[in-house]
This record gives sequence, C-alpha cells and structure tokens, in this order.
Amino acid sequence: MPYITASIILQLMTVVWPYLERLQKEGELGRRKITQYTRYLTILLSIVQSLSIALTLEKTGGPGNQPLVYNPGVGFILMTILTLTTGSAFIMWLGEQITERGVGNGMSLIIFAGIVVGLPRAVADLFDKFKTAQWGPFTGLALLILMALMIAVVGVIVFVEGGQRRIPVQYAKRVMGRKMMGGQMTYLPLRVNSGGVIPRFLPVRCLRFRARSIWFWERNSKSSIGFRRIWPGASPGIFWSTSR
Repeated sequence: MPYITASIILQLMTVVWPYLERLQKEGELGRRKITQYTRYLTILLSIVQSLSIALTLEKTGGPGNQPLVYNPGVGFILMTILTLTTGSAFIMWLGEQITERGVGNGMSLIIFAGIVVGLPRAVADLFDKFKTAQWGPFTGLALLILMALMIAVVGVIVFVEGGQRRIPVQYAKRVMGRKMMGGQMTYLPLRVNSGGVIPRFLPVRCLRFRARSIWFWERNSKSSIGFRRIWPGASPGIFWSTSR
C-alpha cells in the first residue's frame, strides 16, 4: 500500500533530515505537518506504482499469447493511473477517519480486514487438499505441521509485540516542610519493537521493488545479457540468474 510505504519513508527520513526531526519534536503541529507530507508522498507513489502496473499489463500476454489489454496506449495508462490513485487516496482518507474517531489505527484495521477476508478461502483450500490427498499419504501430517507452525508464528509475534525492557528510574528525595518526599523507584517501559510495522513492511517493499525492476528490465532489454528464471513456476523476479 502506498500510504504504508510513504509513512515508512518519512519515518526513516526523520533520522537523516534535520527538518523532519525538528517537526517530530514540535508536538501536534509537527505531527500534522508530517501527516500532510505523507499524503503528498502517497499520491506520488500511487502515480508511479499505477504507471508501472499499466505498462506491465500492456506488455504481459494471456493464455494463447493473447494480450491482456485490447486497447493499449495513453488512454489506458491514464485511466489506470486515475483509477488506482483515486482508490489509494480513498483508502488513505478512510484510514484517517477511522483513526480520528478513536476506533483504532485505521490503516492497521484496513490491512487486518483484508487479511481476514482471505481466511475462509484459505481454510477451504486446505480442506480440499486434505480431502483429495493432494500432497500424497503425508497430507494429514503436513497439514498438522502447517497448523502448528501458524500457531507458533502467531505466538512469537504476540510475544515480541508485547515484550518490554523495564529500565529502573530512581527519583531523588526532597524535603517539603517536615516530611521527606520522593525517593521512590519505578520503571520506564521500552518496547522491543518500537518501529511498529516498519520491520514487517520495509523488507517486503525492498524485495518487491528489486523483483519488479528485474522483471521490467528483462521485458524491455534488447541487449544480449538477460535474465532467466531458475524455477519456471516462481513469481516474476524471485529466482533469477544472469545468462548470455
């Protein structure tokens, strides 16, 4: 999602760009300014991503080497850019409205809803594999191992997200009248994963950018040096090696 990518970019830029670092320390006013920059960057990323999708669809063939786009050209590209950019802006607005009304983190809830929608289909697919023994005599054992791994991954994620490092803080004693005040000891909790969704989305975005760049370069390159897939059944750009 372009909004998540824009948020990650701006959060990383606050470390290297002093202007954004000052805005982050200004409180509510600075946060609003950073949110505004995030919106602008989201629209820009949506335009670039939709342009890439349009060009990819024009150059991709369907079954029987039939084109996926029957009327390629500037009109199709502009329509694709307008449609996808408008959809991204609407999702961004909807997420902000959910956040402002106190329901929760809007973008996180939208992403969670998208994941939950696919759960019934995934469960039905696993049930069909078990019923037809698609993985051979070890289908039942494989499904049990898969379910155990799913539960273990969820447990590890919850454990890491809830993990805190408690730093002891000692308050100095002070005398007020005839009484001795302070001198108490408390703890400052620091989250283990303070980056939020950055550790999850940043590597995925980097890998997808590399894969799409290699795939797009291969489709448009006319030189003798190209790329070929090691595993033909893999997604574009995942397993590649150079060849002449």
